[in-house]
Amino acid sequence: MPLSFSRRSASSSFNTDYLAAIYMRGVPVIQIPTTLLAQVDAAVGGKTGGNLVAGKNLIGSFHQPLAVLVDSDVLGTLPEREYRAGLYEVIKHGVIASAPLFLRMERERDAVFAQDAEIVEHMVAESVRIKADVVSADERESGLRRILNFGHTFGHALEAETKYTRFLHGEAVSWGMRAATHLALALGMLPEDEAKRIFSVLTAYGPIPTVAAIGAGALQARLLKDKKTVQSRIHFVLPVRIGEVVVRADVTEDAVRGAIETALAECL
Repeated sequence: MPLSFSRRSASSSFNTDYLAAIYMRGVPVIQIPTTLLAQVDAAVGGKTGGNLVAGKNLIGSFHQPLAVLVDSDVLGTLPEREYRAGLYEVIKHGVIASAPLFLRMERERDAVFAQDAEIVEHMVAESVRIKADVVSADERESGLRRILNFGHTFGHALEAETKYTRFLHGEAVSWGMRAATHLALALGMLPEDEAKRIFSVLTAYGPIPTVAAIGAGALQARLLKDKKTVQSRIHFVLPVRIGEVVVRADVTEDAVRGAIETALAECL
């Protein structure tokens, strides 16, 4: 008999799917996500984990659910802030793999916030399709799956530095996407007009909590503790155009510091 959990947030200290992964060395689980963030991202892909003071998701396992049951009608019960937090993951999917999805988010903001049934169904279905395609090709993040971390490397540092109390996960990812876009722009990888579109959409779906009193140096130090850092080399997912990203591990500390400082200044 499979366990069934209702996952309301991706930012709890230890998720029920992680418990399913370790209990009796793994028991069947069915995901019934009730937040937008979980429906478009967290419930799909089999990653489970928990946060430590040292960093985000440093304890975890891979454990695929038997099924993921999504009912978009439950999104109407969410506070606006929780709904918006999920929208940032939809924007992420657009930047990494679907220019048409990004374009809809760009042009149809009012319908998105009104939870128009057609666009909500499209956001969820397209996000799940993108993530499922990536995970099917690279379940354990040995290569392609890293692109799903766009905004997460910087965002996880922000969450850990604020002790997981100031930002919802999606809000931290929004700031992280801003920092990653600034980094790509500084490295000459991303055309300026494409960067402006990303910044504009992130702003349009805001606001996020202030980043006041958060130091760039502290965040940069946190990056070295990210679970995706290998032999002190941080892997950054950076956009080259809307709908395509690449992974870079050869970025200088000065470039990273500059991107963090710029993104912090924009979100005070």
